[in-house]
Amino acid sequence: MGFPESGFKNLPTGQDETALRMRRHELRVHPRYRMVDSCAAEFAAVTPYYYSTYEGGSAGSGVDYVPGLSSSVKQKIAVVGSGPIRIGQGIEFDYGCVHAAGAIQDLGHEAIIINNNPETVSTDFDTSDRLYFDPLTLESVSEILLREDANGILLQFGGQTAINLAIPLANELPHLSTMGLELMMEGTSPESIDEASDRERFEEFALRCGLRMPDGATATTPEGVRHAANEIGYPVLVRPSYVLGGRGMEILANYKQLESYMRDAYLSSDRPLLIDKYLGNAMELDVDAVCDGEDVLIGAIMEHLEEAGIHSGDSTCFIPPQNVPDEILEQVEEWTRVIGLELGVRGCYNIQFAIHEVSCTYWRSTPEAPEPSHLSQNQLESPWLGLRLGSLSAKGSAISISPIPRMMQCA
Repeated sequence: MGFPESGFKNLPTGQDETALRMRRHELRVHPRYRMVDSCAAEFAAVTPYYYSTYEGGSAGSGVDYVPGLSSSVKQKIAVVGSGPIRIGQGIEFDYGCVHAAGAIQDLGHEAIIINNNPETVSTDFDTSDRLYFDPLTLESVSEILLREDANGILLQFGGQTAINLAIPLANELPHLSTMGLELMMEGTSPESIDEASDRERFEEFALRCGLRMPDGATATTPEGVRHAANEIGYPVLVRPSYVLGGRGMEILANYKQLESYMRDAYLSSDRPLLIDKYLGNAMELDVDAVCDGEDVLIGAIMEHLEEAGIHSGDSTCFIPPQNVPDEILEQVEEWTRVIGLELGVRGCYNIQFAIHEVSCTYWRSTPEAPEPSHLSQNQLESPWLGLRLGSLSAKGSAISISPIPRMMQCA
């Protein structure tokens, strides 16, 4: 072993990852899980902190694969973390995972965290009932779910890395079910996640809902990118789809800059490049909200100090907005409500708006714990209002019966 199943598709034989995994399961080949020795063998230590290995033998603190290892009668809910992200762009996801785990425990369930970033609070061994320090891949996550006989999984607190597992995991559920795992994917459905993430699908959604969007296009080849940029007109904002932390996003003013960008860009049919008309001198608003399917709660509307397009993890913002007319704020609230309800969001989501020439334009939404939520959840909601969007989302509380301060209620 030692090779991820996803890597075999690049070999000359071109083994399909799913077929390979099903064959492995037929042969009852599963990883075993060993306890992390948090005391470097200085003295005996028992912690609920595991990593997987296919190595045999009895060395180390081995725990053989046993479906439904825990004898607890409690429901077991897994929370997938964000993995390593740029400094300044990961703490919000870690914050969400920690409070999601706490909310799960408050409800009387067992919280299981899966993450592979040791520089986080969520990977402290006492944050959850059990912690798995494993790659955030379909292969690793599905094995952990089988081992735990988990009842549910939450993906929306781990940012793009976790969200990228939504569709593959949903496709894997029938196979996992044949192995006795009855898993509920909690929160926003994979179908809604894909609709929010896929450019063409969301453009159709925005058209149905009457949302204004900047001119844009999707391209999978260098020629397609050049053609789209010429059609839209410079300057353009380019960014890869399904990436973390604004990676690869740039504002390009002319053809020369585009050619320079394209030298390092990676394009494929499943990793297209998004090209948008850049709205110069625009103000960016970030909105954090929670939707329960019937109501929407807006936690914060944040006005960015920097120009639109600067990643929220690198920006400064005001709460409440200082330079936005009331009619624009009302439109932002209404569009936030429409997007949450019509998209079928269940839990946290984040929307970015651009205020350009005294009009509001939708920019981007993500059905996950919001990128700037380290500010809006931690500093605004916790000490000032006593309410955390992440905890509310993880508990699945109905907004109508939650103790929500009047100043936060959506019109």
